[in-house]
Amino acid sequence: MLRFPRTFLAASISAALFAPQTQAEDSQVTRSTEISGIEQCAAPQLEEKNSQEQPINVEADKLEAINGDKATYSGNVVVTQGTKRIKANNVTLHQKENVVVAEGDVQFNDGQVKTRSDKATNNLNSDQMTLENTDYQFLCQPGRGHAVYISRTGKAVYQIEDGSITSCPEGDSSWRFVASSIDIDQDEEEATFYNPRFEIQNVPVMYLPMLTVPIGDTRKTGFLYPSVSYGSQDGMEIEVPFYWNLAPNYDLETTLHYMQKRGTQLNSKFRYLTDLGSGEITSEYLPEDNQYEDDSARWGFQYEHNGIYEKNWKFTIDYSKVSDIDYFSDLSSSVGNREDGQLMQEGEAQYRTQNWDASILVRNFQLLTESSSDLPYKLLPQLSYNYYAPEVMRYLDFDLKSHVARFENDSDNKPSATRVHIEPGLTIPLGNTWGTWTTDARVLGTYYQQDLNDIDLTDIKADGYDLKESTSRVVPEFRSHAGITLESNDKVFGEYTQTLEPQVQYLYIPKVDQKDIYSYYDTTLLQTDYYGLFRSHRYSSIDYIASANQLSYGATTRFFDDQYKERFNVSFGQIFYFHSASTPQDVDEEEGSSDFSAWAIETDFNYDDYLFYHGGIQYDTHKDSVQTGNSTLEYRFDQGYVQANYRYVSLDYIQEQASFITKDNYRNYTTDGISQAGLLGAYQITPKWYATGQYFYDLTIDEPLEWIAGLRYTSDCWYLGFTYSRELDHWNSTLYNYPDATPVYENNFGISFGITGLGTNMGTDLISSSSSLGYGRPFFLNN
Repeated sequence: MLRFPRTFLAASISAALFAPQTQAEDSQVTRSTEISGIEQCAAPQLEEKNSQEQPINVEADKLEAINGDKATYSGNVVVTQGTKRIKANNVTLHQKENVVVAEGDVQFNDGQVKTRSDKATNNLNSDQMTLENTDYQFLCQPGRGHAVYISRTGKAVYQIEDGSITSCPEGDSSWRFVASSIDIDQDEEEATFYNPRFEIQNVPVMYLPMLTVPIGDTRKTGFLYPSVSYGSQDGMEIEVPFYWNLAPNYDLETTLHYMQKRGTQLNSKFRYLTDLGSGEITSEYLPEDNQYEDDSARWGFQYEHNGIYEKNWKFTIDYSKVSDIDYFSDLSSSVGNREDGQLMQEGEAQYRTQNWDASILVRNFQLLTESSSDLPYKLLPQLSYNYYAPEVMRYLDFDLKSHVARFENDSDNKPSATRVHIEPGLTIPLGNTWGTWTTDARVLGTYYQQDLNDIDLTDIKADGYDLKESTSRVVPEFRSHAGITLESNDKVFGEYTQTLEPQVQYLYIPKVDQKDIYSYYDTTLLQTDYYGLFRSHRYSSIDYIASANQLSYGATTRFFDDQYKERFNVSFGQIFYFHSASTPQDVDEEEGSSDFSAWAIETDFNYDDYLFYHGGIQYDTHKDSVQTGNSTLEYRFDQGYVQANYRYVSLDYIQEQASFITKDNYRNYTTDGISQAGLLGAYQITPKWYATGQYFYDLTIDEPLEWIAGLRYTSDCWYLGFTYSRELDHWNSTLYNYPDATPVYENNFGISFGITGLGTNMGTDLISSSSSLGYGRPFFLNN
């Protein structure tokens, strides 16, 4: 938004003639040959009254006074009061008219702005002031300009004739705003430009009859900065936003987004703040897409709300929807979170007290794929009640979790169901400064009413299920977890303090036949890593409760420097199975299956705050193979950083663990597992040139996934950015890396440019890939 400080020409210049308020007999006449001006930003006076009460000092080569007529200071006149300084060739006080006139290279500086004028006149009776042929420059933020004539018609109202403003430094005429006249009202915190034009290198490129901008913190209705860019996919793009200050507690921003190859899109963002919380409504509407085969309009919508009411109530809404599944691949959009190939449509209301809470939750998804068999379940709704009773007895806590949920699915091969669950638990928490020991026992009781009529159960039965319309399940659970922290008394390697943090957990859940319950209403397999070794469940939610009779053990060692900053840690652990954990299909144990899980190892390293490493691996000793692994190495320096990363998941691990993918559907996603490497970096070439890049390669298919390069030039008042991206868009086959399939890439070249300063940095970020993997910093404890 185009914004100027409150002192824009006004408050600062109004003080330009404060000195004439003194009388000749109160002045001190001394010689001075130069002014000690303030050339950097200084803190403004806390109160104008205090500033006016400060003593005034006048220095001049000569003073001539005629009693009752006038007093004239001449020759290197310097007037100071606090942080304010005025220098002029002559300053005359006309006592009869009570008018002060400063002439000849009139310079003013108050630490906020400095000005230079040919002549300044101030009527002390009417408090009117004029400045002629004035150059000004802000000292606390970018901004300078010129005005032929400035008039103060009231204490807070200014009129400027033939004025200009730019954020470029002296000698740089890259751009500026010029207006035939400017009215500034400090009380309304508003500046109105008449016949403004935008000039580049003194050449007009844009004209408006009138432009109103805020000059303070008060929001004002009006145009925001436009932006312009170019890409091979959409051609020339121009965005013109308009801000609507509707009320103190809600506002609206609408944007016309012109795309040369697609058409004009209308985007809006409405924000509000009420007693029930804050929210935001985002909408995007393209009446007709010139590159889309369907003639219908394309649109996106999102409603978000989050708030607490009277301390106990909490409301959350996140609802997103788009017109078609190709919306995000074709158009840039700020709607929704779509990392998992679907849009969330969820709302929840909670009531919370110290000992209990209750909630109602509804959830749906919009799937962004063409698959009709893997539709997610709708939650319509879920009613939950939880009760907490800490210390019902000493060292004994009690809690109760319960809910009633309704699941529906539009697929013809998945059942809908109603689920009732109640889960009481007792916990014995023990702990001190060097260790903890927590033991808890729970009973999980669940009832299902499954709708099996009019659905095809062929695939479900093939997966080992024998579903029943009405069924229940009671599963006890026992868990005991203990951990201690040991610290060495002696320094390791001469300067590091080492800790050792072993932990052990026993978990018992009996094997219960659950073939009559469909396992995936809202349940998925959880990630397995070092921290996952000490969970109580292998699956999220409670549709399937895996049996367990196992002992988890592991340890973490950390090294701290003399400032107690963590420099290195490594964690390692494993699970010993007294019997193998069950799966949703509850298949029999395979002969020769291992009694041990894979070793899970996680490590982080920080060398002198410039070299960082994070890595994790799961190694199966039974099969003598790596199941999963990830590694990130980053080198940071003053001008930027370089990061290399790698991730790996074996095909065997996907086949064994991803049981939620029925039959061989995993082949739609991978045929050889996952093995991907990436290289990212950024470098400040010069103070004004900045380069970024990233490259990701899939080693299983020997094809690049994407690479992006960006270059940006930023001057003191404008920027220019270039970006080139090449991204794997899709395969010309329904199966991922099918032997006859070939990858299809999308190439895009983008140019963006704009102005900076005056309260904005319009689009200074480089254009980024919409599908690129995000940059993640290693050694998370330092993030």
